[in-house]
Amino acid sequence: MALPAAPPLGTSWLDAALAWRDRLLCSPGFRRWAERFGPTRWIARRRAAQVFDLVAGFVYSQVLLACVQLRVFDLLRARGPLPLSTLAQLLNLPLVGAERLVRAAVALRLLETRSQGRVGLGPLGAPLAGNAGLTAMVEHHAVLYHDLADPLALLRGDAQPGQLAGYWPYAGTQRPRELPGHRLADYSELMADSVPLVAEQVLQTYPLGRHRRLLDVGGGAGAFACAAAQAAPQLEVQVFDLPAVAARAAQRFEQAGLAARCQAFGGDFFQDELPAGADLATLLRVVHDHDDARVLRLLGAVRRALVPGGALLLAEPLADTPGAERMGHAYFGWYLMAMGRGEPRSEARLRALLSEAGFIRVRRLRTPLPLQASALLATTPISLV
Repeated sequence: MALPAAPPLGTSWLDAALAWRDRLLCSPGFRRWAERFGPTRWIARRRAAQVFDLVAGFVYSQVLLACVQLRVFDLLRARGPLPLSTLAQLLNLPLVGAERLVRAAVALRLLETRSQGRVGLGPLGAPLAGNAGLTAMVEHHAVLYHDLADPLALLRGDAQPGQLAGYWPYAGTQRPRELPGHRLADYSELMADSVPLVAEQVLQTYPLGRHRRLLDVGGGAGAFACAAAQAAPQLEVQVFDLPAVAARAAQRFEQAGLAARCQAFGGDFFQDELPAGADLATLLRVVHDHDDARVLRLLGAVRRALVPGGALLLAEPLADTPGAERMGHAYFGWYLMAMGRGEPRSEARLRALLSEAGFIRVRRLRTPLPLQASALLATTPISLV
């Protein structure tokens, strides 16, 4: 079979090897040979399936969205496997529509066929049953898909602010503290629903009981603060967020019976001083929403608020996480581009920012599921000397 010319002289051995590989994979003759040759046939088929999954990914997501909007997983969790005809009636779908949905969901392992023609939960659908955080994120993605309809406009910077910018209103204003409560309601509810995904990772990773006071910066409506207070009964907890959001947190503390130990403070953490005196601060899914200059300003404010020797726990999905590489730059990179602000960062980049902001002894904590969140722990110097 004829192949393209060899790479120019002067390239490294690795570059030459990769160029050779690329020439092979680009060659129709080699692909046809690999598809027929026994030892390589399985590789060719797997690669073809991976490419097709990239092409069909949006369709798969819409199958998932339909299941979530119809509450299929919750229904099967509550009632157990059901005949297709019964499921169609309960979902208010025509039989042909229900069958089309079920077949697609079975192919994606969201559902499974059971004995006597019944339909049950699949291994990928079962974790979504009763999981408000995951299902809220799936439904929220309708906004993301709308904004990604013209990816070239986003990449060229020609796109007008989309639905995500409106959904996260602080991303499009220089005066976020003046945003009214109704503009912040949707994103506050989504954050509250999805916080357990990160809170579970943090609480399993780091014992909060060793601290006296926790300051949760950008803590939203107080969902993590409540979880932290319940996990560590002696811990005082403070939340700092935009005034309208902090009001929601105070209401949550009252409803949970935690108002004696939990306080909410309203302000703009880029402009206002944070409450001082905590020996632990948390930044959960906050940093990746902002550029480096804002992050440094925020980290500096957190360091000043902590007592000498206090700790900062920063948790969010990290770019270049082994086993979850696509999550960083392929997902969050494009999500944040559509939102209009922020960027995914690697552990090395966050370490550098923390050091530049004056934190010391930065170390990574091992979380059970890095896809949901990784965690970095840093401390403030005990003395300026």
